[in-house]
Amino acid sequence: MDAASQPEGLATAADATPVARSRQGASVDARLVRRLLAILGNPPLEFLLAWTGERIGAQGTAPAVHLRIADRATLLSLLRDPRVRFGDAYSAGSIEVEGDLVQLLEMVYRAFPQGSAAGSLSRRLSGWLQRPRRNTLRGSRRNIHRHYDLGNEFYSLWLGETMAYTCAYFPTAEASLEQAQVAKMDHVCRKLRLKVGDSVVEAGCGWGSLALHMAGRYGARVRAFNISKQQIQYARARAREQGLENRVEFIEDDYRNISGRYDVFASVGMLEHVGRENYSELGRVARRSLNAEGRGLIHSIGRNRPAPLHPWIERRIFPGAYAPSLGEMMQIFEPASLSVLDVENIRLHYALTLRQWLVRYENALGKVRTMFDEFFVRMWRLYLAGSIAAFETGTLQLFQVLFTTAENNRIPLTREFIYPR
Repeated sequence: MDAASQPEGLATAADATPVARSRQGASVDARLVRRLLAILGNPPLEFLLAWTGERIGAQGTAPAVHLRIADRATLLSLLRDPRVRFGDAYSAGSIEVEGDLVQLLEMVYRAFPQGSAAGSLSRRLSGWLQRPRRNTLRGSRRNIHRHYDLGNEFYSLWLGETMAYTCAYFPTAEASLEQAQVAKMDHVCRKLRLKVGDSVVEAGCGWGSLALHMAGRYGARVRAFNISKQQIQYARARAREQGLENRVEFIEDDYRNISGRYDVFASVGMLEHVGRENYSELGRVARRSLNAEGRGLIHSIGRNRPAPLHPWIERRIFPGAYAPSLGEMMQIFEPASLSVLDVENIRLHYALTLRQWLVRYENALGKVRTMFDEFFVRMWRLYLAGSIAAFETGTLQLFQVLFTTAENNRIPLTREFIYPR
């Protein structure tokens, strides 16, 4: 987001009065901000304290981004609990950003790399190691409803024609969002060696894009499970429109209640909502669902090492969510004796996906404001921008794990089958 898209009335560096410039950094509040800048590694960032008129920036570097803090209470809350309070203050308009919001958030992520000593200290001081809400059968429904049932119309404003709310796969950096989402679905189907007549069970189907793609383009028969009522209703309507009702069944139920045997098990973008305590159960569901030569794929946001989801995201956007490390993901496969065949990390594709979502979101703000208040509008802008920063700095990863049953020997000798001829 560039400076032109910032809220009106945000002061710029040229607005500082001579008095403010002469006493720059003189107050106790300014000294606190200088300490914060030092902790951040003195990035090219300038703070404007609206109640004193002071501007505090890193020495010897021109600021690329300006941060206006409305009052002392906002500053103190930010210092006490930056990981939660920054998001709330930005959403409330108590913090304004002049410059590129993504760039600002990348500065913060780079200052506190996952697992660093400084990052660990910051987490302890801000108390962000809170337990995410549990994903019991009832808890999962409540958590999913809070995010995915905001309204199909809202998501349609910025997800694009496919209504795919997961990482796309860009054959080129210039590909459109729609082209990249179709390429992602083809990439998944090729990995699974999907063919006409295959039976597929999908755990967590979103608005139905992958299930309909598997049936319409590959001739598979698909049963897709989801606990979001609005998404299921939308997916069923799409199946009727495309004449695929006899090939795709959308079931409003939890993945733990999947029954039957299938050639393929697929889960794209659901693992984040399963909860670590349920990984072994997901593995049991996948194993009992697959026939002897069955194939499976799990596509999920992840991390390089175990850590909770950002607490503001878990609290305000994705209740109950967790992004696992690869080691944690193995708790799905190892207890169920499932063999991992291939692991791919496509995190930069998610950064590209999110950038396109953010542009479309900004272009649709007029309509979004007719649905939600300004706090929501700014909150979702921050969520999308922060997600871009997380993937571009490597704070978050995007894993696709291909697997099969332990006894299956009918697997390709090379990886050539994954890529289009």
